[in-house]
Amino acid sequence: MVNSKPPKSWELVEINRYSNQDYFANLGACFMNLSDLAYMFPMQPAGQYSRDRCITGVHGLDEILRGGIPYGSTVLAAGTCGSGKTTLGMEFLVRGANAGEACAHFTATEPSVKLLENIRQFQFFDVKMVDSGLINVFDMDVLYSWLGLEKSSFDLDDVHSLIKAIVDIVNTIGVTRLVIDSVTTLCYKIKSEQLIRDFLFTLGKKLATLGCTTILIAEITSATENAHWSSFGVEEAIADGIIVLGDVERMGHLLRFLQVVKMRGTSHSRAKHAIELTPIGVMLTPMLKWGAVSDSSGKWGS
Repeated sequence: MVNSKPPKSWELVEINRYSNQDYFANLGACFMNLSDLAYMFPMQPAGQYSRDRCITGVHGLDEILRGGIPYGSTVLAAGTCGSGKTTLGMEFLVRGANAGEACAHFTATEPSVKLLENIRQFQFFDVKMVDSGLINVFDMDVLYSWLGLEKSSFDLDDVHSLIKAIVDIVNTIGVTRLVIDSVTTLCYKIKSEQLIRDFLFTLGKKLATLGCTTILIAEITSATENAHWSSFGVEEAIADGIIVLGDVERMGHLLRFLQVVKMRGTSHSRAKHAIELTPIGVMLTPMLKWGAVSDSSGKWGS
């Protein structure tokens, strides 16, 4: 990831491999601001894309999206507990890293060490992607500490500092694929609904300007027809796309499903697809192939 070796005093190694307070304290002593990270993370040249879609690489998802997610989109991946949200997000990054893209994962739900340990079970993941800097993993708690945001709630200035930090990191590393897991946990610290709206809108706008395609993972308690696709009621209005993940019982079995509810800039299927988390990645299959009965009410989409 680093083409030129920094001075020995900077040998703190990559930010993504050290998620502890001492590392960020040392980092703060070495750099005046995040833009100085360019020496450690040289900007990768902008890709010359011949298409206007970010191909997810997830089996079946690009077909549902008629070619992939439009570049620069902010997509809300809202799902219930155990529905495969984190795995979907990580595979999205891995497929991008395999294509040579710089990717980043901000984890607010669990420590990065635990995240990487859990994802090791999948054959599609190779920890060398993290070691080489193709996938950069950041602990939000550590970032909060570094920014002086160790508090129970964020005000307007805090939100602006957080947006600037995330955008500076994305810009400096040249990230084209970003996952925040989860935006629900992050937004719990933002007490005002209007401030949550402003945070998500401003962050999404700045990331889109940088050409970064973003997945915001959200935790929901239900994925039924009448359920809200977010915890705060504003995320789905701001997002360019909404992918819902949940569970449905069929023939005595509890099946995971995925449904694309919304995606600006592309036509897409709205049908529910069964998810199987296999060693080689997420596999999506039309529900009827799993024994579901066609529903004349259109409940399962078309």
